[in-house]
Formats: sequence, C-alpha cells, structure tokens
Amino acid sequence: PNGNENAMVHESEMVVGDEMIHGNEMVHSGEMIHEHDMVQGNEMVHGDEMAHGHELVSAEVTPPTISRRRRKKSLVWEHFTIEPVPGERGCQRACCNLCKATFAYSSGTKIAGTSHLKRHITLGSCPMIKSQERKLAMSSIGGVTDNDGEGTVERPSKRRYRYTGFANATFDQDRSSSHLAKLIILHDYPLHVVQQPAFTAFTESLQPRFRVADVETMEAEVYGVYQKEKNNLMQALNTMPGRISLTIGLWTTSQTLGYVSIAGQFIDTDWKVHRRMLNFMMVSSPHSENALGEAISSSLTDWNMKDKLFTVTLDNDCSSHDIYSANLRDHLSNKNNLMLKGQLFVVRCYANILNAVAHDVIASIHGVIYSIRESIKFIKASSAREQKFAEIALQLEIPSTKTLCLDVTTQWNTTYLMLLAALDYRQAFTTLETCDDNYNESPSAEDWKKLEAACNYLKLLYDSAHSIMAAANPTSNLFFHEAWKLQLELSNAITHEDPVFSSIAKEMHERFDKYWKDCNLVLAIGVVMDPRFKMKLVEFSYSKIYGVEAAKYVKVVDDALHDLYKDYVAQPLPLTPAYAAPGEVNKNGPANANNNAVTPPSTGDGLLDFDMYLSEIAISQPSKSELEQYLEEALTPRIQDFEIVDWWKLNTLKFPTLAKMARDILAIPMSMVSSGCSIFAAATTGSRMLDDYRSSLRPEIVEALFCSKDWLQYSPPPPPEAQGSVAVKME
Repeated sequence: PNGNENAMVHESEMVVGDEMIHGNEMVHSGEMIHEHDMVQGNEMVHGDEMAHGHELVSAEVTPPTISRRRRKKSLVWEHFTIEPVPGERGCQRACCNLCKATFAYSSGTKIAGTSHLKRHITLGSCPMIKSQERKLAMSSIGGVTDNDGEGTVERPSKRRYRYTGFANATFDQDRSSSHLAKLIILHDYPLHVVQQPAFTAFTESLQPRFRVADVETMEAEVYGVYQKEKNNLMQALNTMPGRISLTIGLWTTSQTLGYVSIAGQFIDTDWKVHRRMLNFMMVSSPHSENALGEAISSSLTDWNMKDKLFTVTLDNDCSSHDIYSANLRDHLSNKNNLMLKGQLFVVRCYANILNAVAHDVIASIHGVIYSIRESIKFIKASSAREQKFAEIALQLEIPSTKTLCLDVTTQWNTTYLMLLAALDYRQAFTTLETCDDNYNESPSAEDWKKLEAACNYLKLLYDSAHSIMAAANPTSNLFFHEAWKLQLELSNAITHEDPVFSSIAKEMHERFDKYWKDCNLVLAIGVVMDPRFKMKLVEFSYSKIYGVEAAKYVKVVDDALHDLYKDYVAQPLPLTPAYAAPGEVNKNGPANANNNAVTPPSTGDGLLDFDMYLSEIAISQPSKSELEQYLEEALTPRIQDFEIVDWWKLNTLKFPTLAKMARDILAIPMSMVSSGCSIFAAATTGSRMLDDYRSSLRPEIVEALFCSKDWLQYSPPPPPEAQGSVAVKME
C-alpha cells in the first residue's frame, strides 16, 4: 500500500470512519448534524436560535467556518500515528506503530479514508504482524517463546474490525469460563478439550486475553454451574404443591461399579408437568434392591423431600420385578409415609415392557429375519440387481410403494418396517430366486407365514408406542387406553386357530400379562382422574377382559380409589378461596363430617326460619364427598384438543381435595422415556453403559455433568446486553 491508494474526496466532503459526510454536515455523538445547526450541551440548537442563559433566543446565526477538530474514533488509530510531512505545509501521513511504514492521510485540503490503513493491519501486510503469526504457530507446536520472552505483539485478526451492536462490550474472564463450562456440559465434550492445541488456538483468535483453564480448573467450573442450577431447582421444588414421583435408571461401567440415575416428575402450582434429573450417584451394586433403596433415601434427604415421595418407576427386568418391589417398598416405607399403604408405590416402565415384548417376537423369528436381511443386501449390492428386482415387481403388478431397506438392529421399529416392506414383495423374492442362480435366500412359505404373524403383533406394539410418543404431556391417564387394548388383543390371540399365530401370541401374552397384573390398578386410577372417562371406561374395559368376573376387579379399583381419597382428606388443605356450586354443601366429606352446623346469619329478608330449615337438612342428610360428586357428574365431552391438566386447574376450587389427589396421580411417570424421545431405542430403557471416559471421572463430576445437562435445557436465556450502534473492538 502507498499514498496512491487513497480515494478521491471532494472538497465538500470528508470521510469519517467508513462513512462519507457532506461538507454541510458534521457529526456529533454518532448523529448527523447539518451545518446550520449547533449543539448546546446535549441539545440541538437550530441555526436561527441561540442559547442565552437558560433560554433559547431566536437570532440570525452565521454558519461557523471553523469547527473544533473531531476526535478520531476509528480503530485503526490504535495502530497508527499521524505525523506531519517535513517541508509540506498541512500534509500529514499515517505511520504504523509496528513496522513504521507510512501511508498518505492528508494533503492539506483533502483527507484520505482509513480503508488502506485497515488493510495493512488485517490482511497481513505488516511484516511485524507476519512475524508474530509465525512465532505463535511455532509456539503452539513446539512451545517456542516469542519476542524473547518479553511479551507479545498485539496481532489484529482479519475479522477483528466489524460492525457490532454491543457498544459497551467488555471482556469478563469468569463469565467466559462459565459459558465454556456450559458448552462442555450441553454437548458432552471431554473436559480435556480445553488443552487441545486447536481449541487454544481458536480461543486465542477470538480473545487473546482469555486464559484457557486446565482440566482441574474446568472441573471446578462445571461443578460451579451444577451448584448454581441445583439451587435454582431446589427453590422450585420447595414451592411444589404436591408429591413427587421418581424414575430410577441403572447404568453399568466396564468396571465393577455402577450408577443409579434418579429423576423426579411433578406438577407445579400452574399445573405444568415437569421432569428433572435429581441425582446420578455411584453405587457398588446397582442391581441390588438395597443399593437402590439407599440411593433413593439419600436423594430424598438431599432434596428435602422425605415426606413427598409418591411412586417409583423402575426399568428393571421383569423377572426381578417382584423382588425389587417388595424389598424396595419395605425399605422405604419405614422412612416415608407411603400413600395407600404402598399399593401404588412401585410402577413398571411401559416403554420397557413394549420393547421387551417386541424383542421376544423378533427373537422368535430370528432365522427368517436373517434371510430377509441377506436378501435385501443381495438386491442392494448393485444397481443392476435393484433394476432387475424392480422389473420383477412391475411384472407381478405388486402395488406396494414401500422401499426395501435394512434395519437398525438396536431399534425394533426399523426391523418391523423392514419386515413389513418385505411382506409386500414376497412374490418378487420367490421369482428372483428362480431366475437368478446367485440368489438363494428367499424365505419359504412357512417362513412367510411366521413373518406375517409376527408383523401382525408387532403392529400392536408399534401403534401403542406411537400413541404415547404423540402426546405432548404423557400424563398417567393416557397409558390405560393403550394397556387394556393390548391386554385384550393378546388374550384373544392365544386362542387363534392357526398355531403359528397362537404360539407367538402366547409368548407375548405371558410377558405382558405380568405387567398388567402388576400395574393395572395404578393405570386404572390414572384414567379415573380423566373427566371424560372416570370409572366408566374401567367398567367397560374390564367387562371385555374379565367377562363375568369383571365386577370383582372393578370393585378393587373403586375401593382403592376411595381409600386413597381418604388419605388425602386426612391431610390439611392449603388456604384457597371458597367455592360454592349450586346444591353443594360441605364437600370435603369425612374431613368436615363432625363439624357442628352453624346457623347462617340472617340476611334481613324475613327468611330466618328458612335458614334454620336448611341447617337442619345439612345435619340430617350427610353430604357427598368430592370424589362421589365427581364420579356422579356427567362425563366431559371428548373434544379434540382436551388438556386434562387445564381441566383440573379450572376445577381446583370446586374439588380442592380431589384436585390435590389428581395432581399427584397424573404426575406418575408410567414410562421412563421423556416426552419427545423415542421409545424404540434400546438405549432408552433397560440398563445402560457408561463410556470409559465418564467412568474415569470422579463420581461428583459425573453427577455434575449429567444433572447440569438436564437442568440447563430449562434455564431461562441470559438477559440481552445493552446495545449501541458503533463499531467496537470485542474485548
């Protein structure tokens, strides 16, 4: 660059920063002011006015011919100094502070812009900056110290100068370190990423003043984020109006140790459903019921919720469920006041049972599935084979539009879709085997029959899983609909006339029936809390499943429902505004049954005797409880976008005690899988494996990483910074 690089500027114009300003205008505090205006203090004074004392006086003002020189605000002046040109009056040149090269700036009557100066320091033209970049590159590889250990030359980057909205942005080491910790937590980066040369080079390019921490310091930052988010969640849980239900996940490691993950689900004061991770703690034997009991007790103590536990949902194997249930209930009932004497305490994960049954079906036809996979691999091996198979399907006039594709073995829904597509092309596979000597994997007629039976039953599981995943808030009332239909279908299928169908159905029913017997009570109580169904759906579904014995099972649900309601009646209600619907008197039932009737005060309308009569009726005729009134009322219409939590929110004043009970029941996590996650993946249920890196960390850091990742998803976004409108250097 040399003096010829400056652009031509008219006498009536000047360049300020990157903007052209006409000669009849000047800049004051970032605003354009016409030359017939003046600035008085912080106010603009027009040319036909002048300030006199504290008043504005109209006057004729001659535009000033000479104005005070404006302070240079361009960032280039941090790297350049204006020097006069000897022997040339009024001429000035800009001198680089690093390499001492000079560039044209002012000829006396015209001022050049600063673009050529910016290019000098940002495009690497300055030899001092080039030298500094080479030394930095060498030091990042071999640890070379630059500038003889006397500090570094500030190195402007190519993107250093840019227009930004942050006028007052300042560098904060602690704030940046906290954001880095959150980045590591949310994206599962290893802590030692901060020591990678590429990462340190990246942070240096963004902010040379940022001190990259070592692994130990990064652990402290992560734990600091964990403690802050834990305090926020603790405050939210302290305001929780009802009880909390837990989900327990098991994690194993390549070592002999394991971890237990504990998450809590509850409904807040605004009737919003929440699920939050509470603990991720190491235990010596994660599959031991005693270890689970101790972990749950420790978690409840940690979160000050020993008196708020409602249910525990497990994802353990079905065969050990009875042992877990009995021992866990006995262990915790001594320390916690369990509702309904613990009958609802241990719940089995619905997603887990769907996956378990599906894998049983797939295992029963593993030989056929192998043939289908090999057949698809053969066809997909070349475009010629694909074309030949498509021609065969066209000749056979197969109407299917499904695409043949291999499954993901860890996701049974993809296996089901693969088999479903293969069924449509069964004739094409058979024909291909007759006309291609290299293909001999076509399933036999008996195999196709097994495949058809398996797909028939997998469809029940597939549709049920999708119904649950489609719900934005999978409250406990939704699961009864899926479970009773599946129980009925499998019960009928075991009597199928075709032995191929009945044999597969028998294995499925044996496993699912165990789940139904364990959980149908909590499932039924959940659906009773739905005003669209109440006890009516229980009565209807049980008549289909149990036939003439249905009344016996309905009574079990009804008795448990009333006993649970009595447990809630015995608890004090929070202070709420009084609600009196037409015909309602003393709705709390047993809680107020012993209260003496008080003669209502007369309103002065001459009906005192009538008031006495009403009081006598209230004594002689026992009032109905909230539960009885709720069950006797007409069902709520089944509309498209019905939200059960919103209904109970609106009816809390009408049914204060029952609403408290409904809040806890609807919050029971019938599935371990969170809303928005896939039920089909094997990693979402059952025992999971902790990778070797996480296993090598200290247990408290592992817990901080797992819990903080969950909590940060729900943290409010940081407040926006104060924004300005000038170009600044980000520090």
